[in-house]
Amino acid sequence: MTDNTPMDPDNAKTVARVLTEALPYIQRFSKKTLVIKYGGNAMVDEDLKRGFARDIVLLKQVGMNPVVVHGGGPQIGKLLAQLGKETRFVDGLRVTDRETMDVVQMVLGGLVNKEIVNLINQFGGRAVGLTGKDGGLIRARRLEHRRMATDPEASEIIDLGHVGEVASIDPSVVHMLDSGNFIPVIAPVGVGEDGMAYNINADLVAGKMASVLGAEKLILLTNTPGVLDGQGQLLTGLTAQQVDDLIADGTIHGGMIPKIHCALDAVKSGVRAAHIIDGRVSHAVMLELLTDKGVGTLIRG
Repeated sequence: MTDNTPMDPDNAKTVARVLTEALPYIQRFSKKTLVIKYGGNAMVDEDLKRGFARDIVLLKQVGMNPVVVHGGGPQIGKLLAQLGKETRFVDGLRVTDRETMDVVQMVLGGLVNKEIVNLINQFGGRAVGLTGKDGGLIRARRLEHRRMATDPEASEIIDLGHVGEVASIDPSVVHMLDSGNFIPVIAPVGVGEDGMAYNINADLVAGKMASVLGAEKLILLTNTPGVLDGQGQLLTGLTAQQVDDLIADGTIHGGMIPKIHCALDAVKSGVRAAHIIDGRVSHAVMLELLTDKGVGTLIRG
């Protein structure tokens, strides 16, 4: 407390209960790596942004190693509009010519990345911003996007320009920052063998990063509560096989499929658990990691 005003007894009991509930999770995840994909409403609401930064600092303070991978689609779209640059999407993917890629790098590696770094540092953390170009962190290759037609033989490969996928990750610079008690904040821009920059989906980068780092957990912040059943009830504690079954029967569909595939790939490659949580909930990361009930969908390895 910062003054001499006595705490209300009921509030004191609540604080004590929360801390007691969190203790075994803090002990379990001490010195473990947590890869957190930061995006959606959590990145645009001022209170949520500040809450996220404080949560990351607290996780580091109690001995965990958070690694933040962030997106920035709305911010990219906003700047492109201000510049009078038309944005075109194919199956949800932004067509990225060289001029658009310049804006992507400016926004992801500059404006967004440094805002996150600054917020974490304001709350006492030691964050360092990176893109995949730094230290050869993310090697990329051009994404070949195949648009399917009713007739499979009529499908075509669409050129999306500087849109890539992860070819490989060299985690050396992340290990160095972790060992120095820094918090890596990574923008999902990779570099190809041709020396060109590529914009990569942040969920995919986070999933691959978690796999390469041997992370304890992959946490994906979204604008939905998590995986829901047919009645709109939250599903959690799922195994990889159960998730495969839910995809097969159509329970998991639409925009959730790419995220769930990302989570599945991570747990199948050795990440202990993946979480899809609602970034619109204040302190969602803390609630999912350090409480018994959590606030999202847990997928076990």
